[in-house]
Amino acid sequence: MAWYSQTWTWYEGEWLEGNPPFIGPRSHASWQGSTVFDGARYYDGVAPDLDLHAARVNRSAMALGLKPTETTEAIIAKALEGFKKFSGGTALYVKPMYWAEADGVSTIIPDEESTRFCLCLFEAPMGVPGAGMSVTQGTFRRPTIETAPTDAKAGCLYPNNARTLRAAKSAGFDNALVLDMQGNVAETATSNIFLAKDGVVKTPVPNGTFLNGITRQRVIKLLREDGVTVEETSLRYSDFEQADEIFASGNYSKVMPVGRIDDRQLQPGPFYRKARELYTDFAKSAKV
Repeated sequence: MAWYSQTWTWYEGEWLEGNPPFIGPRSHASWQGSTVFDGARYYDGVAPDLDLHAARVNRSAMALGLKPTETTEAIIAKALEGFKKFSGGTALYVKPMYWAEADGVSTIIPDEESTRFCLCLFEAPMGVPGAGMSVTQGTFRRPTIETAPTDAKAGCLYPNNARTLRAAKSAGFDNALVLDMQGNVAETATSNIFLAKDGVVKTPVPNGTFLNGITRQRVIKLLREDGVTVEETSLRYSDFEQADEIFASGNYSKVMPVGRIDDRQLQPGPFYRKARELYTDFAKSAKV
């Protein structure tokens, strides 16, 4: 039995089932890391902000020196076609990807004309909030734009996330709050992060060390439209230690509560509940 869930991938004009081997040992992507991707969601007949995710993967490609070969509209059309290959109640992860096949003027630089594209759809159940995840301070830090392509959703960034997450889990936590090089909280190892304190919601200001997530932007907009004060600002780990509540946003599970930071227990609070409710209502309008 395959380790992966039901999967369909569009590549060069056809849909292929399973995990087809597109990248070889001489592919630039396999040994130089020239890959970018994005992640949207399809569930309950909705695909929130699919257009924004499709547009972002093209921006990520250009940031890594690749040449986007698909328009936003074409990616959306392929996704809508692919959704029909799954049963109606299946929650999917929607992953458009670009990578370089060949070297450019040196082995390090990818040949932009060799850029390849695929759209991978796979079964991935939506997260269940429960009592919330536990977090601690991350062992490793987010790089800056001067040291890594932090303006792209690039595969080469994720080993750092993985070692941060591995260290947190080894210490008995579900996730970690990752600091940037200045010691400010940037995000968790897998999502953007919010806190609420004294009636105000706060979230780290995008400073070039982490992606300004599409779900993050949507949550901020929805809360503000509902009359909630949301501040994008520099936050230290101590701000989260003293928060009334903490919650995370991300494409994979949308809006999720934090139930513990180090030894301090938290409850899913009113701002988390409002954010999740507002996002759920918004998503219902994204029928496809």
